[in-house]
Amino acid sequence: MINEKVAKLVNEQVNKEFYSAYLYLDFANYFEDEGLDGFANWYFIQAQEEMDHALKMRKYLIDNGLHVQLDAIAKPNKVFKNHTEVLEAGLEHERYVTSLINAIYDAAFDAREYKSMQFLDWFVKEQVEEEKNAEDLLKKMAIFSKDSKGLYSLNQELKGRTFTPSANE
Repeated sequence: MINEKVAKLVNEQVNKEFYSAYLYLDFANYFEDEGLDGFANWYFIQAQEEMDHALKMRKYLIDNGLHVQLDAIAKPNKVFKNHTEVLEAGLEHERYVTSLINAIYDAAFDAREYKSMQFLDWFVKEQVEEEKNAEDLLKKMAIFSKDSKGLYSLNQELKGRTFTPSANE
């Protein structure tokens, strides 16, 4: 049986991952409105990944005999003045998610909840990748956004991103 506090935190994270997907869909909408379909694709794929993360956590809870409580998803409330602000918000959000995953891991460690720690290892590694991707995109924007041809090329590059579901072990 999973420790009650750990289970509660994982369930809360399921809902936060769904919010992350909702947030990134909002970012994709922003870029669609701006005519940057590659950036929109990048965030659409990001939204799919967040849904995948939520479903992975949901399955973990269910596989351990627990009920999953789904909550209402808050409406994203960010208003952006420029493209860079969206990317900065994405990085800030990934850092926030990392702090949430770390808090769940800390609770699992404190409870000596070894199977949950093992499960969470994947998410700890994933957050390293998520933060790096967000940082890299922000760096590329800083380099290429000053030139319309550079921005066009970056947008074209981002069109090529595809979604690969994680293995739901």
